[in-house]
Amino acid sequence: MVIKVHGIPLSTCTARVLLCLCEKGLQYELVPVDPFGQIAALEDGDVKIFESRAICKYLARKYNETRITIDLLGSNGSGVSPIQSSNQALIRQMIVNPIYGIAPDEKIIEIELHNLAKVLDVYEERLSEYKYLGGDFYSMADLHHIPDLVYFMRSSKSSIVTSRPCVNAWWNDISSRPASVKVVELMKLKILFSFDDI
Repeated sequence: MVIKVHGIPLSTCTARVLLCLCEKGLQYELVPVDPFGQIAALEDGDVKIFESRAICKYLARKYNETRITIDLLGSNGSGVSPIQSSNQALIRQMIVNPIYGIAPDEKIIEIELHNLAKVLDVYEERLSEYKYLGGDFYSMADLHHIPDLVYFMRSSKSSIVTSRPCVNAWWNDISSRPASVKVVELMKLKILFSFDDI
């Protein structure tokens, strides 16, 4: 039975699930849904799960012998990436608001860039010792960052990542994985969307 994913690729939550499925080499059917619904959702036979991090944890555990193992290390229970809050605020101001004709709030951008820089400084130190956030192996700690960074890296502020050699090398590594390339292509900003849905 084919795994069904209910969502839209522009959604970072949906993209997170698709990344996990692609890394595992699992076949899936993407079922487009109203972006104002609860996404992402997964159907695997009789199993139905909501919330992207819970879905990824389920996939990592159930299919731990499939293709590669995506270790759960660093998923800190919820798996929320430390950069997610600042990044979402930045994307809203720099990308989403202009789409809707709303002027970016430069004060919010300044504050969130400062917060993001502090987190990236910690990452830079960690990644100077290890290839990935969880150590020397790719894990959910890395995977969970990809959707959140995809849109940010298309912004004019991406130098906050590229100016840190170890963070930049890490981003180039995780974003160039075959699964990442496949899913990122689906995340192209081609339509208007509500930021609350990504």
